[in-house]
Amino acid sequence: MARGNTLTIASAAFLAVGGFLFGYDSGIISSTIALPHFKEYFDNPSDDIKGGIVSSFQGGAVLGTMINMIFADMIGRKRTIFLGALVSLLGSSLQSGANSMGMLIAGRFIGGIAVGMLTSTIPMYASELSMPKWRGALSGLLQWFLSWGFLVAQWLGYGCSFSTTAFSWRFPLGFQCVPAIILVAGVWFLQESPRWLMEKDKHDEARAVLEKLRNGENASRIDLEFMEIRDVIAADREIGKVTTMSILTKPSWRKRLILGCGVQAFGPLSGINVINYYGPTIYEILGIDTQTSLMIIGISGALSIVYCTIGLWMLDKVGRVKPLIVSAAGLGGALLVNAVQAQYLNPDNANQLRSMVAMNFIFSLFYTPLGIISWVYPAEIFPVEVRALGNAITTFTNWLINLVFAQFSPIALTRIGFAYFYIFFVFNIIALLSYWFFYPETKGRTLEQMDVLFGDQLVPHALDDPEGAMAMNKEVPATTHVEEEQK
Repeated sequence: MARGNTLTIASAAFLAVGGFLFGYDSGIISSTIALPHFKEYFDNPSDDIKGGIVSSFQGGAVLGTMINMIFADMIGRKRTIFLGALVSLLGSSLQSGANSMGMLIAGRFIGGIAVGMLTSTIPMYASELSMPKWRGALSGLLQWFLSWGFLVAQWLGYGCSFSTTAFSWRFPLGFQCVPAIILVAGVWFLQESPRWLMEKDKHDEARAVLEKLRNGENASRIDLEFMEIRDVIAADREIGKVTTMSILTKPSWRKRLILGCGVQAFGPLSGINVINYYGPTIYEILGIDTQTSLMIIGISGALSIVYCTIGLWMLDKVGRVKPLIVSAAGLGGALLVNAVQAQYLNPDNANQLRSMVAMNFIFSLFYTPLGIISWVYPAEIFPVEVRALGNAITTFTNWLINLVFAQFSPIALTRIGFAYFYIFFVFNIIALLSYWFFYPETKGRTLEQMDVLFGDQLVPHALDDPEGAMAMNKEVPATTHVEEEQK
């Protein structure tokens, strides 16, 4: 394998440690709030307080994405990752050392800020480093590492549940510091995004980074990729000054924003986080004890990694849209089966209980394509001038919906049980229809070539039409390129 390819893959894999942090943060809370010592220490928190513990994380993530809307494009991809990891260290420390419910919720909120910053940056950063042929897999590594984080959280939570002391929940919460420390220490070894550097008119730095990432590729191909990035940015500037509002006022960019927000929204609207965060509560409705339910969730987490590995392998072969359609159909079907069965629930019927647990496993299988692509698709479709803003807004959508359902799900599960799943069944059907009619396929195109899909191509793409790009550049006065090189 060429050295540049090794560097690109290693960079994407390192960035995905942020996905492990996200998965662990999300997964550990479900076992924590179910532990006897935790309940005793915090005086048996009510459903409202449990919802507050979970939703404070989502609320922090909402704020984290809002911070990225303002600062991510100013400071660059590397510094955003570094700051997010630092914030995570603070939040994790507060959670592990919490001596009151307020301190715990504050720690969860701060940890959420970090994850909001990281999740709206990492897939975008990875996509800007990658070549089209494996961009989906490298951007989707966030979800793969997320699955690992969730698995470690569930099994660590299960193992610690056998302790009858504060260790049972303080140690798992403190373990969140490990991936944060890795990110803080290692992010400075990464290359900055060549596309962000180009957009900031740091052409020499962008060229040097591109040559490192593409080391081993044909020199003429590197020249064409550099030219394609430069020409598309220049063409967008030619038609008018790009501002923060351009993502809303320019129709083709607004369409991208709607589609990006849509695929991010359909993640939590699928029902995945209700099952993840409140798994023990759901199994309690079925009469399954806490330790057994944590073991079931741990097994499901292990299988999720297998599903995700297969999904990443297939993503750049079959594309994005077809797996999304299959995913929505399977998710809706699994939820419908359990919602209907719950209407005729017989706690003495062991086979029925097994089938309802199995439906949760099937749900996890079909969530895999959506879980991966909900990060990949928004990271691909925006032009570089508003890519950080667009990803921050789409991720904001995800976390805002998560916040709403995290707060109200414990109450809904207590009051209406599995009938709650009918809501998510409807959302999955809406998602299926949306993917089918409105989402263009992005597989195999460079980030600059997305303008073809959205009808706003302004210049020939050098990698796709080198002769056209060369001819266009010959028409540009020589002084223009001299000025660009001097910047």
